[in-house]
Order: sequence, then structure tokens, then C-alpha cells
Amino acid sequence: MKNKQRNGFVFTSYKEPYRTPFEKLFEIFKELITHTSGDFDEAIDWLRELDQEYQLTDANYTIDDFIEDLKRKGYIREEIDPSGDGSTGDQGGYSITAKTEQLLRKHALEQIFGKLKKSRSGNHPSKYIGQGDELTGNLREYRFGDALEKVNISESIRNAQRHHGFDSFAMGEDDLVVEETHHKVQMSTVLMIDISHSMILYGEDRITPAKKVAMALSELITTRYPKDSLEVLVFGNDAWPIQIKNLPYLNVGPYHTNTVAGLQLAMDMLRRKRNTNRQIFMITDGKPSCVRKPNGDYYMNSVGLDQYIVDRCYTMARQARKLQIPITTFMIAQDPYLMQFVRHFTEANKGKAFFTGLSGLGEMIFEDYQRNRKRNIR
Repeated sequence: MKNKQRNGFVFTSYKEPYRTPFEKLFEIFKELITHTSGDFDEAIDWLRELDQEYQLTDANYTIDDFIEDLKRKGYIREEIDPSGDGSTGDQGGYSITAKTEQLLRKHALEQIFGKLKKSRSGNHPSKYIGQGDELTGNLREYRFGDALEKVNISESIRNAQRHHGFDSFAMGEDDLVVEETHHKVQMSTVLMIDISHSMILYGEDRITPAKKVAMALSELITTRYPKDSLEVLVFGNDAWPIQIKNLPYLNVGPYHTNTVAGLQLAMDMLRRKRNTNRQIFMITDGKPSCVRKPNGDYYMNSVGLDQYIVDRCYTMARQARKLQIPITTFMIAQDPYLMQFVRHFTEANKGKAFFTGLSGLGEMIFEDYQRNRKRNIR
């Protein structure tokens, strides 16, 4: 008799995949350089402190060796002495390169959104049937103007055989069958990031998670939905756009929160887009505390919710609604009176609001973006 092979599970102790000393340090370095807003010297100082505490290196591979490898692999570049001769006392240091900036965005995407399944590039599915590029499985007769590549060959041949028989095969327009497709829509998104001082108050770093989300979202859109567009702006006392490549260097300032200025700039950005599908994502942790009056002066009030400022926010929410621009607010604060303000703001815009902690921020933004609840391009 033949021996029967037994099937089952074999349990062994977990063995960590081998990583070189550089790879181990590089994983830590990517976190530190993001946290320090691109400050290489500060990141390396922290890495040296971690090395002293946890013995990350040994005599065979030191932090200095790691720096040399970063330079050799093109992750950092040496800055030139501003004076040109060293007379000012300023020494040239190191800064990260564009290669590292892109790597940080990819790292944030993997860290926040996980391993994404491959899909067709460029668009989001919608519920409307018409000429598109996603097959639905539903068949219909051919109509003048249908693209030939949409003709279902197998079903069309079967119809021809059924209508004309096997002996005298012929195919006419009445035999052609087309498979229905879904429209796919393009999306224009503006991501607003609050950089007021409260984003680092109370012993909690809120700007780094927001920055990671922005880097991950930008990498997702450019790689998976290249026909979509993402623009990023920051708002404090005022609002201004930033380039995606500058996200690793984003930091907070001694600012109040001018939500109105951020919304005004976001709507200006979206007005220039041809896409019908436009949206605003707003990440904020605090109440609006600043606006600019018609004469250009700032009006600021950090005590409670100022009705004048709040009413201006509601007005902007209604204006966005008239432009058919939904606003999704991701509120990373739990104060009941602030949550009530966000609810009223969302009602004025007919948008959405998520009250989330920092740990779930990225997943919520990703799911909301993927859900694509906006209306179809007509």
C-alpha cells in the first residue's frame, strides 16, 4: 500500500526576515525625518539618541556609516556653505533629496492605506450606465455610435448563427450585441490642513498624522487615479497652497485658525477645474478663531465660539453648496461645543463630518475618497 501523505499545520518559531543594518536604520529614519519636518540634522540627533538607548548599531556599522550610505544611495545631498569660504561659521549640512520625498509619500501610503489592490487607472466607478470602460455584464442590442471594441464577439456570433443558420453564415447589424459599461468619473480634490498652533498643543502631535495622510493621499491619486487631481492648502491666520513635494517639510506656526480663508482658497482652486466632481477635505482640530474683515484687518477671538466668525463659516459652507462642492470635515477633537459647530457647518453644506482620533484618520479619508459618493459627470 502506498503511504498516505498527512496534511496539517506545522508550527515553528517566528524568524524575522533578514534585513541589513542600513534597512533597519532606514525604517526608523523615515519616521524621524517626517516627524522633524525634513530637518536632517535633528532626525540624525534623535537617531543617535535611540542608538545609545537601544544599541541599534555596532562597531561594524555605525550611524556615520549609515549617513554615508544615505549619501551614496542618493537619499541626501550635501548643502554648500552659504559664505563660500567658511568665514561665516555656517557649515554646510545635509538635506533630503526628491528621491526621499517620493519615498516618504510611498511609505505613508503603505503605512496608512495598506497594500492596495491593482485596478484600472484614472477613474472612480459611478452608478450611471453608458459609454465607459468598466463592463457590467449586461448585454443589449448594438446602437449607432457604439464603439466597436464594446461589441461582444461571442454573443454576436451566436446571434448570427441563430438567425442565419450554420450553412450560410452571415452577420448583420441586428446580430451585434454590446456589453454595457459604467461611466467612470474624475475627481478634483482640495485637501485643507489646519496648521494653527493648537495642532501641537496639549502634548499631542497632530500635524504629523495630518501630514502623513496628505502624503499618502497624493501618492494614491498619482499612482492609482492619475486622471484625478489633488491640491493641498494650509490655513492658519491666512491660507496658502503648498506643493505636494513640500509636504514632508510642513510644520505648524503661531497661528489662529482662519477656516474662512481656507475655504475661500479651496473654492477658488476648484472653480478652475473642468471636472464636475469636486470636493473639499478639511482636517482640523480646533474652532475657527480668525477672519479678515473687509478693510483687511484681522479679527481674532480664541475664547469660545465667536458668533461673527462662526456665521462667516456657515456662509462659506452655503456658498460651496451652491457650487455643488461638498465639504468633508475630519475633526480630530472631541469638545462637545466644537462638535456641535461642525454638525451645523456640515448641515449648511450638506456635506459630511467625521469625528475621529488620529489613529483612524487615514483610513477614514481613504474610504471616503474611494466611496466616491459624488454625482456623475454629465
